[in-house]
Amino acid sequence: MNKTIRLIAFTTVVGLLSAHAEEKGVFDYAKQKAAGKEVKKIVFISDAGTHGGRGNHEFMAGAIIIARALNAHYPTVHAVTHSTRGWPKDLSHADAIVVGLNHGGRAAKDKQIAEAVKRGAGYMAIHYGVEVNKGDQGNNYLQWMGGYFETLWSVNPWWTPDFKEFPAHPVTRGVKPFSLRDEWYYHMRFVDGMKGVTPILSDLPPTKTIGGDGPRSGNPAVRKAVADGEKQHLAWAYLRPDGGRGFGFTGMHAHKNMGNDGFRTILINAAAWVCKLNIPEGGIPSAAMDAKALDAAITDAKTAIKEGK
Repeated sequence: MNKTIRLIAFTTVVGLLSAHAEEKGVFDYAKQKAAGKEVKKIVFISDAGTHGGRGNHEFMAGAIIIARALNAHYPTVHAVTHSTRGWPKDLSHADAIVVGLNHGGRAAKDKQIAEAVKRGAGYMAIHYGVEVNKGDQGNNYLQWMGGYFETLWSVNPWWTPDFKEFPAHPVTRGVKPFSLRDEWYYHMRFVDGMKGVTPILSDLPPTKTIGGDGPRSGNPAVRKAVADGEKQHLAWAYLRPDGGRGFGFTGMHAHKNMGNDGFRTILINAAAWVCKLNIPEGGIPSAAMDAKALDAAITDAKTAIKEGK
């Protein structure tokens, strides 16, 4: 096959995949549900409300970016995004559920999510979505993704960790060292012995990131852990005893961080991994995101939320 024929063939394949991706709209819920069993179905649920000015807690915008990347890369994946105004009532078709919420309690109590996870669906929570109340909610999160933010144990400071090394794991494929300021939570409550947990992003926080005693500011246990030099895990992958998968990611308060290739790639890879998809050695590709593109995603999200999606 000469170069011209190969180029035409490659262009044709890319064109077909692009057209297929466009057909899989991130708000086309009926089409996702109607797709055959060969299509992996990923459902994002994002808070309709933000926290602060534009660019903070833009979970819906982040979900749109991740879902579009997944739809573009995988011919047999259909990812959709819901806001809390259009919270899905039926998740019987979901192969994975990803939440970005202003507190994960609603998800932790949702019977549809619990049933989906019970039959093997993956579960992933981002930023404030990793926090749930101790007790039934916390126990569910420990079962679903191996860890969670527990008040009076975990803390939520703004700081700038330096991620220099990553474990050999599908989620870290294509990720290069990066350092970003965000509200990175740490000192999570994990399953006993961290059995099944693989830390993905870890660093030792400065002691100044711990405040006085309070629900989310500081406590004796976190002070001792940092003083003892224990690296804190800010993102983690979890292999459940039943073979299902979970993932927790504590950053993403600042939407601008989605413009960082490493940050964005980990989130996209993780959403694919909890759905048991094969991740390429170079990671799942996604378009570069400058300030204009990031803001456009926020606009798309706000428009969808107004429409009740």
